[in-house]
Amino acid sequence: MEHHFHAAALDEDARTLDLARRRCLRVLGALGAAGSLGSVHAFSLSSADATAGLRAALEQGAKVAVSQLGQPGGFLGNEALRIPLPGWLEQAGKLLRTLGQGKRVDELVNAMNSAAEQAVPAAQPLLLNAIKGMSVTDAQKILTGGETSVTEFFSGKTREPLTEKFLPIITQATAKVDLASKANRLIDQSRKLGISSGGQTIEQHVNAKAVDGLFTVIGEQEKKIRQDPVGTGSAILGKVFGALK
Repeated sequence: MEHHFHAAALDEDARTLDLARRRCLRVLGALGAAGSLGSVHAFSLSSADATAGLRAALEQGAKVAVSQLGQPGGFLGNEALRIPLPGWLEQAGKLLRTLGQGKRVDELVNAMNSAAEQAVPAAQPLLLNAIKGMSVTDAQKILTGGETSVTEFFSGKTREPLTEKFLPIITQATAKVDLASKANRLIDQSRKLGISSGGQTIEQHVNAKAVDGLFTVIGEQEKKIRQDPVGTGSAILGKVFGALK
C-alpha cells in the first residue's frame, strides 16, 4: 500500500513539473521563435498576445501609480511613502519644534510632499513612451524575469529623464517655503567654508524620494497583476501572466 502511495505521489509531481514546463515553453516559444515578437506561432499564447499583455501590464501599472501619487495627499497621506525631512535636517527640525517653531517645520514637510505630488503627473508621457519603445529583448526580460521585472524595465528606461523632468516642478513648489530656502543656504555655506561636503538640497531630496515612490507603487501593481492576472479584469493580462502561474 505504501509503495502505491509513493508511486502515486511521484506521478503527481511529474505531472506538475510537466505542466510547468509546457507553460514555460508556450511563453518562451511565443517570444523566441523566429526571433520576432510579431509572428504568430503554434502555441496557445501567440507572440502578439505576449506583446499586448506586456504593454497592458506596463500601462496599467504606470497609470495607477501616477493617479495614486499625483493627487493631493498622494505622498503625504501614505505613511510608507511620505517624504520626511532629509537626515541632515531632521535634528534641526526637532530643535525648532522645541523652540515653538513646529508650524514652520510642518509647513516644509507639507510643501515637500505637495511638490512631489505636483511633479508625478509629468511622469506619464515618459512612461508611456518607454512602453512604445519596448524592444524584443526588453519583452523577453520582462516576461521571463522576476516579479519586479516590469518595474526594473521602467527604472532603466525612465529614472534619469524623470529626475530631470521632476526637478523644476519641485523647485518651484518648495521655493515658496522660507525654511527650505534657509536650509539650502546653510548647505551652500557649509560647502563654501569647507565645514562639510553638505547633503542633498531640499529639492534633490524630494526629487529622489518622488521617483523612488513612483517605482515603488509601480512595483506593487506589478506584483498584484502577477499574483492575480485574471482579477485585473483584463482578458489579455489574464492570458499572458496566467500562462506563467
